[in-house]
Amino acid sequence: MKIAITGASGFVGVNLQSHLKAHQIDVLKVRYRPNQFFEIISDAVIHLAGKAHDLKKSSNPKEYYESNFELTKQLFDCFLASDAKIFIFMSTVKAAADVVEGVLKEDIIPNPKTHYGIAKHHAEQYILSKELPKGKKIYILRPCMIHGPSNKGNLNLLYQLVSKGLPWPLGEFENKRSFLSVENLCFVIKELLENDKIPSGIYHVADDKSLSTNELIKLLAASLGKKSLIWNINSSFINVLAKVGDYSGLPLNTERLQKLTENYVVSNKKIVTAIGKALPVSCNEGLMRTFESFRKNN
Repeated sequence: MKIAITGASGFVGVNLQSHLKAHQIDVLKVRYRPNQFFEIISDAVIHLAGKAHDLKKSSNPKEYYESNFELTKQLFDCFLASDAKIFIFMSTVKAAADVVEGVLKEDIIPNPKTHYGIAKHHAEQYILSKELPKGKKIYILRPCMIHGPSNKGNLNLLYQLVSKGLPWPLGEFENKRSFLSVENLCFVIKELLENDKIPSGIYHVADDKSLSTNELIKLLAASLGKKSLIWNINSSFINVLAKVGDYSGLPLNTERLQKLTENYVVSNKKIVTAIGKALPVSCNEGLMRTFESFRKNN
């Protein structure tokens, strides 16, 4: 199978290529420009490219709508006009909800709040609004927090804190959230390409269980052979400190605090049922592999 991948040089794209070695990969370099056309001569299109969520909030909102919505429209229209049979769009759980009560499932009525999530949701709506020609399939994937070897982000920040023997000051916050090993994400995409029994639709992608941040800190400490140090500092004081960080450049700001302490549990039942197989990497196993890569690179 010949597979066109946008965003192939990104974290997911690089890992995905190693999982699809049995196939012919066509790296499709894309960037939004008005009225452009992409020639698609592959059997499948995996659209990973887009504007990532900017935690520093320095991006122009227009960039999200051009990169995540308008570009997706252009590429999808070209897919519909081509002979390609499969279109996989990498959306995000943030296209469904920024705050989750209970467990996030595909039947939720989307209510995104950020430009990032809204733009991705607009792209989903556009894809779903089109009548598919016979023989074509579309898959919209909504992954939660993706991690894996060499990936930077909040997990790396937590690793730096624990590795230096510093205490985790947010122990008073009780939460549960889902994570996603990049290996499991690549496994799902490979199944979508190779298993023609999986119906088109929206699928949430997450590991097999959720963890609290306090549990994550303990797992990090165990990976380093250290004892976890968790402080239960008053949450009201922490919230004030995070607001100061919004304007002072401190490592902790309100958005990062939310990501570290929010409840965000995502169900993977629909995709696992559709595939008919369990995901190959357990939540703890995937996180330990990520932590091991941090240790090697620091």
